Amino acid sequence: MIRVQGREIPESELIWRFSRASGPGGQHVNTTDSRVQLTWSPAESKAIPEPLREQLMAKLGTSVTVVASEHRSQWRNRQAAEERMTAMLTQALVRVASRRPTKPTRGSQRRRLDAKKQRGETKRLRGRVQD
Repeated sequence: MIRVQGREIPESELIWRFSRASGPGGQHVNTTDSRVQLTWSPAESKAIPEPLREQLMAKLGTSVTVVASEHRSQWRNRQAAEERMTAMLTQALVRVASRRPTKPTRGSQRRRLDAKKQRGETKRLRGRVQD
């Protein structure tokens, strides 16, 4: 079960796949299915309310897949996959505050124009010297 923002995704909605992993482990790697692939479909989920589901699908798509194969045991790879899935879903549900555009203040406009005049004057003085 994966918990995201107080909501629980039940095991029945998660799809686990196991296969043989490459990497450390010697001959053990050739005999055990320690690589873990965890898939979850927000589009078909009943555990997540509609607005959150739409937000997840907009950022992650209709299916989310995570793979873990860095550990020697399947159990530890399952834990790693669950942690990655939780982190990915939590990150996707973070709302970014949008900036509301405002007009520049009168003082900032004046300072900007004064700076432009000063810069223009500096550049004008770099020109040819007139007698």
